[in-house]
Amino acid sequence: MIQRIQTLYLLVVVIIAGIGLFWNFGDTFSLIILVGVILLSFISIFSFRKRQNQFVINRINILCNLILLGVFSWRMLHSSGESLLSEKGVQLVVPIISIVFLYLANLAIHRDEELVKSADRLR
Repeated sequence: MIQRIQTLYLLVVVIIAGIGLFWNFGDTFSLIILVGVILLSFISIFSFRKRQNQFVINRINILCNLILLGVFSWRMLHSSGESLLSEKGVQLVVPIISIVFLYLANLAIHRDEELVKSADRLR
């Protein structure tokens, strides 16, 4: 389980979402989505024997991160100009990094699935 590269990618997503959770970006809705992202990542890590389920869970996780990105973008555009510029766009980094690592995890899962299919053809 831990030796697979997609597990490491998913652990990075958990860490990044955890940082976002403790950074406290705002309302309850975004906190619920961040907790959902962490839970989906853990579920995906522990469903390593069912690669197709892991792939689907990661896609749902990407969708949650896109919703989170939309919420953060909307909040950033509608917030007052008095907030510090350095803090205003930082919250957008969390879902973007998570989406990238979830995409990389899905690529690794797809490679594993192709490897298993090719080994089944040889038998």
